Amino acid sequence: MKRALFVLLILMSVFQSRAQLNINHYIRVGRTRISIGNYTGAIEYFNIVIKFKPHLAEAYLYRGTAKHSLEDYRGAIRDYNKAIEIKPYYPRAYNNRGMAYHNLHEYKKAIEDYNKALEFDPNDETIYNNRGIAKLALKDIKGAIEDYNKALKVNPKSTYALMNRSNAKIVSGDIKGAISDLNKVIIIRPHYAAAYLNRGLARFELEDYASALRDYDQCIKFDPKNALAFNNRGIVKHKLEDYNSAIMDYDMALKLDPQMASAYFNRAMAREILNRPGYEDDYRIAAQLNPKFDLKSRRIDAEKLAQQQQKQQNQKKNNQQTANNQQQNNNQSKSNSNQNTAQNNTANKNNTKTVAQNNDQKEKQEAAKKRKRRTKMNLIVEDARDLPTDEEEDEVDDGRIQNKNIVIDLQPLFIISAFEKNAVDYDRFQYYNLAIDELNEANNYEPWLTLSNKPVDKYHDIFENFILYFNEKITVQKNSNNYLNRGIFYSLLGKYNKALDDLNRSIELNKEDAIAHFARANCKYKMLEEIAKLSGSQTNVSIAINKKSIDNKENGSNSSFDYSDILDDYAVTLSQNPNFFFGYYNRAFIKLRLGQYESAIDDLNKAIKLEPEFAEAYFNRGLTKIYLDDIEGGALDLSRAGELGISGAYNIIKRYCN
Repeated sequence: MKRALFVLLILMSVFQSRAQLNINHYIRVGRTRISIGNYTGAIEYFNIVIKFKPHLAEAYLYRGTAKHSLEDYRGAIRDYNKAIEIKPYYPRAYNNRGMAYHNLHEYKKAIEDYNKALEFDPNDETIYNNRGIAKLALKDIKGAIEDYNKALKVNPKSTYALMNRSNAKIVSGDIKGAISDLNKVIIIRPHYAAAYLNRGLARFELEDYASALRDYDQCIKFDPKNALAFNNRGIVKHKLEDYNSAIMDYDMALKLDPQMASAYFNRAMAREILNRPGYEDDYRIAAQLNPKFDLKSRRIDAEKLAQQQQKQQNQKKNNQQTANNQQQNNNQSKSNSNQNTAQNNTANKNNTKTVAQNNDQKEKQEAAKKRKRRTKMNLIVEDARDLPTDEEEDEVDDGRIQNKNIVIDLQPLFIISAFEKNAVDYDRFQYYNLAIDELNEANNYEPWLTLSNKPVDKYHDIFENFILYFNEKITVQKNSNNYLNRGIFYSLLGKYNKALDDLNRSIELNKEDAIAHFARANCKYKMLEEIAKLSGSQTNVSIAINKKSIDNKENGSNSSFDYSDILDDYAVTLSQNPNFFFGYYNRAFIKLRLGQYESAIDDLNKAIKLEPEFAEAYFNRGLTKIYLDDIEGGALDLSRAGELGISGAYNIIKRYCN
């Protein structure tokens, strides 16, 4: 007995070691994918680790790092929070969370996290550097320089600290001190393009245009795809009145970065000076990309400001005249000497007022100069997150999926479909549902039905064969289940009238069949969608989260269609099977089409409560929340959708939430 127990313990230890080995493998592969830029792939691996080891702080840290790299800062913060909850003394997690807060412009929170990180690791130069950047963002220039000095005390050759200190010095007006720091950076890293770029900016401030041009040339030599360098070099040439060459640089900047508003604006000015065509279009595009380049709006604002100032001056004159009249009446009985004294006092006050106005004007001019300098800054942020390197795997970079522009649309309806058992082509994880499993069991798993919102066109031949199969079955037995199945396949083939006939017959034979009502609702919607397509109307259900068009009618939505029958069928489905989360999801989809946003969110909440990993529900709820101006909630929902595999969510987060 003891021997058997001993053998059992050995076997258990072997299994545990293998399990541990597998977890370590997933962590290693996840870290590797981060290091090569495959961030969505890394998230998949850390999801697995977290599922089996939910109390492993590192898994949350690294998953947060991957989300951070995808610019999903709120999702990253949620993971960093969990890592800190599990491991309260975790400086890397505090540092990373501070960077995420910084990216969301919550600088005070960022500084609090950096302070906490330094409590646990006071000799980490990168934390001082990051805190300095946050302080500079809060215009605490002195505090920022102090932090950069501390970073350099830890590591005198920290090029990031030198770069950032040079930026702070430029903002403070110490241009020569900034150039001195940048010279040190270039000695340490002679091929560091950003250092030449920043030194070019500093030399431009000193009006040393020849040296600035040389620095921009060097920057472009080491980084030929640096759009900012081309734009800045164009500005120097513009200043030297070499407009043709400046335009060539602006062209190159826009080729590298078509969204650079300042390059359009600069090119417009150069073209206008040379009387070249196209400058008006450049001004217009610049204004669309960045309102601060909207000359028309600025002119209108200036005119309004001038009118307000004129009105204020007139009011002051009137008040002064009234005061003078009163003073004159009050002083008629006073002696001449007193009148002279009063006049002298008034003169002194006016002189004092003039001096104060001059000082105020000087302060405003100095502030304007500082603002001008700040607009040219190119802060280099130390990427102090834990980005491990591992060369064992050669994965493909996912290209930072958040930068890949996508068409923003709701995730579509889920319908009942079918695949061959051993030839399944799933794009993503398929959800298990008991109701569908019971239907498969009734069919003896032939065909094997599933729920999907993916296109099914390539399976049409298979669906035709299944219709023939159920034709034979109905000939033998006209029961509800056989009509239901044939109706499903007719609907998949787009034969909606035949599908409705079969689904109606199925419900007549079994009014309490939740799946039959669900299938009929889907069929009715697809029929309306087809009618809209044939009539040339817009059929995609989309949330106009840019708020350019609020009303469904303005979006071209077919709100004139009657969806009440569809909603009734979903209601019956859910009354018969309250746990059928696809019913809530689909009903929410229809409600969004009708503009019933709050009610749709209620349904999506129920769907997510029943299926906590329902990616499509998170995605649609996230879009709806953003539309309703709940940016925070929308971003977190989209982050969860991205985490669960809908990578397009990261593009929306970047465009509308950050």
